[in-house]
Amino acid sequence: MPEIARSDEDQDVRIVLGLLESVERDGAQSQRKLAAELGIALGLVNAYLKRCATKGLVKMRAVPTRRYAYFLTPKGFAEKSRLTVDYFSASLSFFRRARADCSATLKDAKARGWQRVALLGVSDLAEIATICALETDIEIVGVVDPQSTLNKFVGFPVWTSFDAIAGRADGVVVTDLKKAPAIAKAAVEKFGLDRVLVPSLLGVRPNGNGGAGQ
Repeated sequence: MPEIARSDEDQDVRIVLGLLESVERDGAQSQRKLAAELGIALGLVNAYLKRCATKGLVKMRAVPTRRYAYFLTPKGFAEKSRLTVDYFSASLSFFRRARADCSATLKDAKARGWQRVALLGVSDLAEIATICALETDIEIVGVVDPQSTLNKFVGFPVWTSFDAIAGRADGVVVTDLKKAPAIAKAAVEKFGLDRVLVPSLLGVRPNGNGGAGQ
């Protein structure tokens, strides 16, 4: 299964695991605090808590100030342990695949005579690409991500428009894990097919008409 197809599933696992870990540490904290700790919306915390309760992973009890405290059931402890092993195993597998793909992609860039590259998408893949760039003597000039609110990502500037790349990069590498086909298509339309590279794990192939095919 392509990594891009796994992103929503991985996000779901991260939220459930994070929620179980937070409840284990302090089940009396409010849902608002849980949302802030996990970096997700308050309504999403409520939905995930209800799902965990339905599955028998979490139980609730009333506490003063009209709130609820949460605690893990034996089944919840077992599920947390299983998810921890699965998550880190999947993360290691992703890192190995991503590193190999990014290295191959940047070597391709080097063979094309590129010296400076912009990444398209703030993600774990983008972070791995910056590591591989050091090994291939490619300069990363920055990251373009219209959805990001960051000014910098792992030390590199973040821009919200392709226009910011003008005159800065010889080519671009798609690193967006959620919208790779759309990003690749837009990049080809903006820069041309010969200036866009996509790591193979994204399962996207820019075509000569500026599109992207699986």
